[in-house]
Amino acid sequence: MIEQVLAHARRDHPDECCGIVTGSGGEPVRLVEMTNADRSPTGFTFDPAEQLTVWREMDDRDEDLLVVYHSHTMTEAYPSRTDVRWSANTPGAHWLLVSTRDETDEVRSYTIAEDGTITEEDVQVTEAHVTEVDSTD
Repeated sequence: MIEQVLAHARRDHPDECCGIVTGSGGEPVRLVEMTNADRSPTGFTFDPAEQLTVWREMDDRDEDLLVVYHSHTMTEAYPSRTDVRWSANTPGAHWLLVSTRDETDEVRSYTIAEDGTITEEDVQVTEAHVTEVDSTD
């Protein structure tokens, strides 16, 4: 999935990419590439109609939101103030950030508590049993 996120980030550069990873029982099941409605190099917003569809699909499939991912095109892979505010809408989700500002493909993951506390966590690449990758592009 990391390679798929990196490919999405590179493809959408210089705009930020965004998407989610859904799961069941804490295990990743599906990566969903989503449209950055802002079409901006400095921010992202999920397209509201697309988000509603994806969230309904998660509910129908009995999946949970595990990861919100997006890219930073001009800065390091660290949550911005906007990311921290936005995280209140995704309680319990991990935030995977990719920096595409240079060729290093920096990838970092965080949890963001309700009080805004950011905690970096190790990114562990394992062989996931992903059933599908959805692209809304």
